[in-house]
Amino acid sequence: MSSDHVRETDVVLVGGGIMSATLAGLLDVVAPDWSVTVFESAPEVAGESSNAWNNAGTGHSALCELNYTPAGPDGRVDPAKAVTINEEFQVSRQFWAHLVRSGLTGSPKDFITPVPHVSFVTGEAGRAYMRNRHEALAAQPLFGGLEYTDDRAQLESWIPLMMAGRPADQVVAATRSTAGTDVDFGTLTRLLLDAAEARGVRVHRNTRVRDLTRGTDGRWTVSVQDRVTGERREVRSRFVFVGAGGGALPLLQKSGIAEIAGFGGFPVSGKFLRTRSPELVGAHQAKVYGQAAVGAPPMSVPHLDLRLVDGDQTLMFGPYAGFSPKFLKAGSLLDLPRSVRLDNLASMLGVARTNMPLTWYLIQQVLQSRGARHQALTDFVPEADPRDWELITAGQRVQVIKKDARGRGVLQFGTELVVGGEGTIAGLLGASPGASTAASAMLTLLRRCFPEHIEAWRPALTEAIPSFGRRLSDDPALLADVLADTAQVLELNR
Repeated sequence: MSSDHVRETDVVLVGGGIMSATLAGLLDVVAPDWSVTVFESAPEVAGESSNAWNNAGTGHSALCELNYTPAGPDGRVDPAKAVTINEEFQVSRQFWAHLVRSGLTGSPKDFITPVPHVSFVTGEAGRAYMRNRHEALAAQPLFGGLEYTDDRAQLESWIPLMMAGRPADQVVAATRSTAGTDVDFGTLTRLLLDAAEARGVRVHRNTRVRDLTRGTDGRWTVSVQDRVTGERREVRSRFVFVGAGGGALPLLQKSGIAEIAGFGGFPVSGKFLRTRSPELVGAHQAKVYGQAAVGAPPMSVPHLDLRLVDGDQTLMFGPYAGFSPKFLKAGSLLDLPRSVRLDNLASMLGVARTNMPLTWYLIQQVLQSRGARHQALTDFVPEADPRDWELITAGQRVQVIKKDARGRGVLQFGTELVVGGEGTIAGLLGASPGASTAASAMLTLLRRCFPEHIEAWRPALTEAIPSFGRRLSDDPALLADVLADTAQVLELNR
């Protein structure tokens, strides 16, 4: 670590990913005089879940993800979760537009580009669901322009790669939104932290946080170690945010806050098939989500995504799940066993008992042959040639295990903000939709951890995020202004 290392700071951000980068950006808006220090254990920031290849299918705004629009026993589709996620994504879009106006280095197209989002189903039951889904979403202002079709000719123009070679008698249906985007969160994170460093934020790479201890004065002592020299230091801070992805749970446990008691984590790794074939990429200019198999967990939803990373277009198909006890891709095989404690043992055992379908699904995925993986791809791309596709390993996801109202352990597919120490420490657990809703998640953190400042901060936050404190779906005029403005600033107009 450098000789000018900060020993006293107002804020410590643990982890150099999109969450810490977003919080650093928001703090510059509301409290530019606060000193901020970031600790990242890897040689570079955005190396884990925020990395473009570890964070597949990005740009989550609920335009095409079918697990956000469940159907009830009567077939009616509930749009509530999709609306909430889209609202949160629009908050991120507004914040990114503010950053670009403020001089974020580079073109917006370095991290966000327009890509149609398509939902695709087969069979009569799938078509009936898709019609109901379209009816439910089309009535929502945030989903204006959502198109539905079950016409093969129309689908051949939307997703030609997926329609080529498909049986002529197969029932197909889809919705499409041309308002979708692809987001490279690795590039965005690096831009955000480069900008933070330029204004005085200390970003320490190759520096692992070993322990968190709260003193009698309420301040936190953050013990860190330089991974190159082995040197250990201590930093005192008024506030700590643990945005370390899968590494957040162990650190929050070390902090000793009561609020983390009962929480556990279930790590799941992911693999994807990737192709850089210009012919295939040119024939699939969209993100397409299908339906998970009956009984499969939400994390298994198959999707074929156009990705734009470092200026190059590729296609990714998956996910194929796997299991590793690591909480980070660069973590330790002891991460999972070390996280088991007396306070979360009952929760974790309860989840093990009640989630046998998930266990069986993971076993099947781990044992899956190359041929079986290719068969899953051909359900999406009937004429796929295995020679065009390579298998890559994505990042680790640690699903949240917590106690429900009855004290039983439940597995939660989402994110959880844990706040403790009278608001002096917070950490984010969980996965999807994650990065796409980072700005909304960090605004929630500001409200919960700094309630005494929110009213004073409101004018600055509203200037940066015009919908702050309001719902776009309840204000069509504001929604129209926000969509038009952010599309222009982020260069999303086609």
